[in-house]
Amino acid sequence: MGSEAAILGRKATYKDLREVPEHLIAEILEGDLWVSPHPLPRHSHAMTMLVAALVPPFQHGNGGPGGWQLLAEIEVHLHGDVLVPDLAGWRSNRDPELMERPRVTAAPDWVCEILSKSTEKIDRGLKMQIYAREKVGHVWFVDPRKRTLEIFKLVAGVWVPIRSLKDDAAVAAEPFDAVPFPLSQLWPEG
Repeated sequence: MGSEAAILGRKATYKDLREVPEHLIAEILEGDLWVSPHPLPRHSHAMTMLVAALVPPFQHGNGGPGGWQLLAEIEVHLHGDVLVPDLAGWRSNRDPELMERPRVTAAPDWVCEILSKSTEKIDRGLKMQIYAREKVGHVWFVDPRKRTLEIFKLVAGVWVPIRSLKDDAAVAAEPFDAVPFPLSQLWPEG
């Protein structure tokens, strides 16, 4: 496998996914088994810093409204697809048993994909289509290489771009607009 995401098998089952070596990320998208390499440290840093910005106010209610369950790199099983979003969030009042079940089968209310060269086409293509089908309300794309954040909202089944932020902009973006944070904290040199 090279540095790009690739189809490992067609008409894949969950058993096929479980047999993928641990050094790869595996997802079933529209019946195909996709594998991709683990991301670079820049990607991991952006994800870690985004978790640090969102969890205290939006999950724990420290300095913010609370009311969310946020999870990183969790398998989400949706009508035959198995996705691994970088970050996903569910409103706590919508699925109070989310953390108690062995498999997450409820569509998230929000998803964030940290873009990398190996997965950007899939994140913006197949995965975004599946998120729309499952009525995920918001998708964020963070691109650590370009130092950008793109915010999309699902309106009548169509993704509508809401905002695009760059470099050190203040982030107050749906659905986490109650507590702003500096976008620059997502960049290693920020």
